[in-house]
Amino acid sequence: MIEKKRIALLIDCDNVSYNSIEGVLEELAKYGMVNVRHAHGDWNNPLLSGWIDKLHPNAIRPMQQFAYTKGKNATDSAMIIDAMDLLYSDHIDAFALMTSDSDFTPLVLRILESGLPVYGFGEKKTPKPFVDACSPFIYTENLIVEQEGKPNTTKKSEKMSKIKLRKDTNLLKLLRTAVEQSSEDDGWALMSKVGNYISNNSSFSAINYGYKKLGDLIRATELFNEEMRNGGKTMYIKDGRK
Repeated sequence: MIEKKRIALLIDCDNVSYNSIEGVLEELAKYGMVNVRHAHGDWNNPLLSGWIDKLHPNAIRPMQQFAYTKGKNATDSAMIIDAMDLLYSDHIDAFALMTSDSDFTPLVLRILESGLPVYGFGEKKTPKPFVDACSPFIYTENLIVEQEGKPNTTKKSEKMSKIKLRKDTNLLKLLRTAVEQSSEDDGWALMSKVGNYISNNSSFSAINYGYKKLGDLIRATELFNEEMRNGGKTMYIKDGRK
């Protein structure tokens, strides 16, 4: 049995919306237990009122940081200190940073140097350096859960069509390279190895394309051959051009 990771989720409430927090926690549950949930911000700021309503239902601990100087983001510094304290505690196996601020890129790199993965969550406005540093990085707009009784709540993103997937040259290059590098002598690659290669070399997430699983996205492109082995329990794929 694979041991579940102990994950610390740190939220920069000044730079990310509260609308997707349930979706973020649902996604992190795939990787392990989110036993640390800290929401950083100046809770005297009325702009954080939406976050206040999300704290108790999701067992999130508010971390107060007063804005001592106008124009300076004290929340960033407090969140970095919090992350480093957790890193040195040796009680955490992975970090999740929920922010759209690229100023946290050095923090991600420092955590990676210690051998811990960093899962990134932010809005589509998030600068590329921070997106690329995380593995994976998921846009929070794709994780907004439709709530019962709230018809205006945004649903999770629709699946990208085969035509659009095939037009994304960077995506196709990533998928084909991953399959090639993970393939055996016969050209077939175990799906789990393909997924590991991608997660180790990019910030890619199938969720950003509207798919829950990598296999579903690859199948949607219709560019790869698929073969189920071990009684349908193991999936192998092969580049359709070969």
